[in-house]
Amino acid sequence: MAVSVSILAIIISLHLIAFVFAVGAERRRSTAKVVPDEYDERTYCVYASDASTVYGLSAFGLLLISQTVLNGVTRCLCFGKGLVTGRSTTCAIFFFILSWITFLGAEACLLAGSAKNAYHTRYRAIFKVEHLSCATLRKGVFAAGAALTLLSLLGSVLYYWSHARADTGGWEKHQNEGLGMTNSSFAPHQQQQQQQTGEFQKV
Repeated sequence: MAVSVSILAIIISLHLIAFVFAVGAERRRSTAKVVPDEYDERTYCVYASDASTVYGLSAFGLLLISQTVLNGVTRCLCFGKGLVTGRSTTCAIFFFILSWITFLGAEACLLAGSAKNAYHTRYRAIFKVEHLSCATLRKGVFAAGAALTLLSLLGSVLYYWSHARADTGGWEKHQNEGLGMTNSSFAPHQQQQQQQTGEFQKV
């Protein structure tokens, strides 16, 4: 299997867009302030924006699509044709594991960050209670997702490249073996036909 430029472009583009969304989600995390209720003595939290949740879920979806495309093309390393034994196969297995670990880590950060960012606490306490705080997402969750997205991109590209090399090498090897077996079996058969023809002419 040769390396497809279009597949590489799709994988890289989806990862980079997901990275941009993850960075945007980190920068647009919801902020909140405690304000008094105008009708009673309770206080509640007012949140600025939910854009971070949308960005996080968008990055989550794009990363999922990219991983699906990659493993669909390579058949998840387990269900495709046999790979030739060698360094390329070892690299393919290593980067396959790396791509999945970083992918799952990035997805976990993005999903957990989006869920936490969407959580809003309405009423918190009675008016004028000290040390009142609103539930907000901790800084760095989406940033970790963005960093793991870049690592997932690296692992995915290297996995696809090494898988393509191992798969191509295996196909060429089997093809050459098949041609060698055909030539070796055809030569004795041709010699036998020539001997039978010579005997027939003598008779």
